[in-house]
Amino acid sequence: MDILYLLIPLAIILAGVATWAFFWSVKQGQFDDLESPAHRILFDDDDALIPDDARIKKDEGKDKHS
Repeated sequence: MDILYLLIPLAIILAGVATWAFFWSVKQGQFDDLESPAHRILFDDDDALIPDDARIKKDEGKDKHS
């Protein structure tokens, strides 16, 4: 029973720190843009990883898709 005198204030302090961290991150703008980081991986520059013989030339790509 004596452990409750330690655990209850410890839980309140931990909840207060978590609440402070949440409001601090909201104030800093951590939750402003939730879409861009998920789409950023799709637009990485991977041209250096494509072998030369597998590359589509820009002129050929326009003719095939037009």
